[in-house]
Amino acid sequence: MSYAIIRNANYKRENLAGLYKHNERKNTNYSNKDINQRKSVNNYSLKKCTTTYANAIKLLQQENNLKGRIIKTTNVACEFIVTSSKDFFNSIGEEETRRYFQTAYNFVASYKNLGEKYILSAKIHLDESTPHMHIIFVPVVHTKDKNGNAIDKIACSEYWKGQDSYRQLQDNFHKYITENGFALERGKQREVEHLSTEKLKQVTDYDNIKYELSHEQVQPTNAQDMALIVAQNKQLTQYVNKLKMHLSKSYKAIETMENLQRENINLRYENQELKQENHRLKDYIKHTFEVVKHLFNFPVDRLKRLVDGFIKDLQK
Repeated sequence: MSYAIIRNANYKRENLAGLYKHNERKNTNYSNKDINQRKSVNNYSLKKCTTTYANAIKLLQQENNLKGRIIKTTNVACEFIVTSSKDFFNSIGEEETRRYFQTAYNFVASYKNLGEKYILSAKIHLDESTPHMHIIFVPVVHTKDKNGNAIDKIACSEYWKGQDSYRQLQDNFHKYITENGFALERGKQREVEHLSTEKLKQVTDYDNIKYELSHEQVQPTNAQDMALIVAQNKQLTQYVNKLKMHLSKSYKAIETMENLQRENINLRYENQELKQENHRLKDYIKHTFEVVKHLFNFPVDRLKRLVDGFIKDLQK
């Protein structure tokens, strides 16, 4: 059985540039080896962002008079990753896959009365192992100011108000998807607070792993867990220091090897020069014997024997 999967992540303004480049495939190279760039031409948008996410948010603020105090730590955008298992998409085919993502898009536009205009981008990626959709939206809530006037404001904490807000998202998404004719299950055997994008893609490839893709509020770390984290951090620090020491030794070994290689090259050059000098000397001696032969009419062989005997006497 396959599962209806929707995962949320919140982003600050400083994260938007990298998010935009990844989702809209603006990078040249990707660290994620699962991406097959030759298949990126098959990706498509249900809503295309014609500028960067940061600029799109500025335009929305101006055009809709959006309220909300935006500072460095403010979450100004949310991202839903919508997917299921690879086998599910293979079984329903291309047309139904497109309808699945369109249905999910319609759900997001209407969920918590968000409004389609606050969706910045909806990009379907078909260049990875499992089809999935990235929906980027501004978490706008429709509320009233202190004077009772209706306003729209960017307020991520209010959009996700309540400890069970992510669980409600999972419940409502599953209900909406199944009501639109997709026979998918909502995982219930294992609860997790949060799944990374990479882990999520791994999960969708295995039907036998049942995950509760709910996002509960992060619980504070207790003293026991903190002590364990500190101990593990010390172990990692010691391990890193050992690696640095081994790396330093490796650099020295490499330097020694390079010096030996240079010395070897110099010796090879010197040996070559000696060979050439030896060849020149032999040639000179040969011609010398020939000259003596012609000048003194003295046999060359006899001359060589005399010279060899003279040299042997010197060496005694």
